[in-house]
Amino acid sequence: MAIQHNERNYRRTGGRDHERHRRNEADSNAERLAKGLGWFSIGLGLAQIAAPREMAHLIGIRGDDENQSLIRAVGLRELASGIGILSRDRPAGWVWARVGGDMMDLSLLGGAFASDDTRKDRVALATAAVVGVTALDLMCGQRLRQQQFGASDYDDDREWMEQRDSMGHARRDRDRAFHVVKSITVNRPAEELYGFWHDFENLPRFMDNLESVKVTGDKRSHWKAKAPAGMTVEWDAEVTDDQPNRRIAWRSLAGADVDNDGSVSFLPATGNRGTVVRVEMRYDPPGGAIGVAFAKLFGKAPDQQAAEHLRSFKQIMETGDVTRSEASLGWIRHPAQPSARLQAARNPEYNQA
Repeated sequence: MAIQHNERNYRRTGGRDHERHRRNEADSNAERLAKGLGWFSIGLGLAQIAAPREMAHLIGIRGDDENQSLIRAVGLRELASGIGILSRDRPAGWVWARVGGDMMDLSLLGGAFASDDTRKDRVALATAAVVGVTALDLMCGQRLRQQQFGASDYDDDREWMEQRDSMGHARRDRDRAFHVVKSITVNRPAEELYGFWHDFENLPRFMDNLESVKVTGDKRSHWKAKAPAGMTVEWDAEVTDDQPNRRIAWRSLAGADVDNDGSVSFLPATGNRGTVVRVEMRYDPPGGAIGVAFAKLFGKAPDQQAAEHLRSFKQIMETGDVTRSEASLGWIRHPAQPSARLQAARNPEYNQA
């Protein structure tokens, strides 16, 4: 009986070892393919940005100013995708973003093929090339998704994945080089500021890089943010510290497109002048230092963003609104004017004006 039990145990564990080896090999192949696609994106993006006229001629369309601008925009998207893929341990989200970009490219090439002012043979070749790359992107995205979720069949694999995620998160915390600290004085009580910030779904109202934040549980939320070249990044976060009217801290969970953690503190200002709001954030942006340099080209350096967000938060809490100049198309903020609701409350004659 003991011999039979040992044989069954050997077959069971041997089967698990074989399955794990097979998955590890598939994971390595998927990761190598993803890295190759990342470098391909960067190379193509740089070529499109540096030589848009030549790229236009290569794919059979006119090299006029409009098409050159379009090709540069596509190049920026490719560059952002490549940086995102190469900088992530688990780049499935960025690979699927490439698939979305491929669909856009195929749509543009379809329009070019229907035009009378193009080289049909070159457009057809370019379309075939994009179709081939799309197939690779789809295959890579599917393999990476299986890599992320396929190991849940075995308890020991789940434990191994959790340990790997924990170790990876700790390593990224140690290596994370980007640390932003900003503060501002807001002429409102801490209770009011804490209450507004504590509802994370309010954050996109003054953080213009956030598309949405959805509360998904008691201490968890899902964040979606804008990235360079029209891309988006997403992550799940959890609250790690919650001291009513004093401090809120949060961090991203494993698998985030952008690993980050942050906190906001509400401290009494001197002379009863309101509350000092202090924000501290640490994060690992796509591309690391390259990603930050890329973002600075568009005036979106991390410290600049944090300062703008706090100014917008101050405006909302003190006046009820964030004021932007229409002439500036939202890029330059001017001193806030009180919202209609607050002006009416402060001056009964306002509604009669």
